[in-house]
Amino acid sequence: MIDETIKISLNKGYENIKKVDENGVEYWQARELMPLLGYEVWQKAEDVIGRAARACVNSGQAVDNHFNLSSKMVEIGSNTVREVRDWKLDRFACYLVAQNGDSNKQEIALAQTYFAIQTRRQEMFEQLTEDDKRLFIRGEVSDENKKLFSTAKSAGVTKFGSFNDAGYRGLYGMSLVEVEERKNVRKGELLDRAGTTELAANLFRITQTKEKIKKDNIRGDYDASQTHFMVGGKVRQTIKDIGGTTPENLPAERHIKELKSRKKKLLKRNNSEN
Repeated sequence: MIDETIKISLNKGYENIKKVDENGVEYWQARELMPLLGYEVWQKAEDVIGRAARACVNSGQAVDNHFNLSSKMVEIGSNTVREVRDWKLDRFACYLVAQNGDSNKQEIALAQTYFAIQTRRQEMFEQLTEDDKRLFIRGEVSDENKKLFSTAKSAGVTKFGSFNDAGYRGLYGMSLVEVEERKNVRKGELLDRAGTTELAANLFRITQTKEKIKKDNIRGDYDASQTHFMVGGKVRQTIKDIGGTTPENLPAERHIKELKSRKKKLLKRNNSEN
């Protein structure tokens, strides 16, 4: 049986290195994930990834939808760098990696359970109605925003209004006040009136800003705000590159409170009927 301390530690490890792309899809970088699964040697890690990719093909799935080959530059000493291979793995890919790893490793045994649960959650999410998806992502945005502001505070940010607005200016190409005016929404209600696509873009902005501040040890109001603006701008450019609609041009939706109220009434009615 896996020691509970190991289980909690690894679960936190998976969550700490998890990233979210511009479409709200969670993913893990293989070079960060595989050591947590007990594979310190990259060649052995890639062998497991290869088996997992073949399992993906055999299951009838398009491998490129789940396994994306990438590269990055790493320092190798003496102020020199070299390019190394990496893989961007979505939740299903991670599940397959765990299933094709060495089951004698404690880390693999835990990963099999963790990613099986996560994959099932994704399947359930895809079956949700559009309103339920919106409610779910709005909750994620709220939770991640709290984490971002906690990270910013630890980085020495004191002007939180300016820091927050910098992210919106990057993502929307205008200040938060201007976005609210453009969409004719009340002050402070932009995210509560945002649809799933707009919320997903903001979720990506928030999580990636948090990670960059921590990873690059960003300090102070100016640098943190510049980082938030830059990340927001990168998300905006990605949306443009794939032919998507920039968030300021997405329509405002019904207030999230209306969805919560309607869901509560439906649950109450269903319970009374049963």
